[in-house]
Amino acid sequence: SDSAINWISVEEAEQKMKIEPRKVIVDVYTDWCGWCKVLDKKTYSNPELIEYVNKNFYAIKFNAEGKSPVQFLGKEWKIPSGSRINELATQLMNGRASYPTTVFLEEGFKNAQPVPGFLEVPQMESILKFFGENHHKSTQWNIYQSSFKPEWKIVSK
Repeated sequence: SDSAINWISVEEAEQKMKIEPRKVIVDVYTDWCGWCKVLDKKTYSNPELIEYVNKNFYAIKFNAEGKSPVQFLGKEWKIPSGSRINELATQLMNGRASYPTTVFLEEGFKNAQPVPGFLEVPQMESILKFFGENHHKSTQWNIYQSSFKPEWKIVSK
């Protein structure tokens, strides 16, 4: 089984999307964000979560304060003058800079849903399955969540 999430860049995800459409999870982080490191260590290290993400999603790690511009969806995204944040991060987070923010997108990078803050494995499992299994198309989140039973084992690190 996979030992880690296959994190890729936005550019790589755009290429892959043309070949095989998938849903997308974006980890919007910064180098100085402590909770981002906890998310990596505690949540993104879970074996069942890793397997599920790698099978069903393209996983993008995006440094909101990365200095290099990125080419994505026919546009160059960079840090505007007077800001520290790449325009793409701002768009993905709906203008609310908060780290970490996990952004869930449908195939073709549609309908970005940003979820700010640290997510424990059971929380992440519920959101991944909500999108990954298309419950979001027929069920309201609060109804889905009230009956959701986490199945992934918590492995203490």
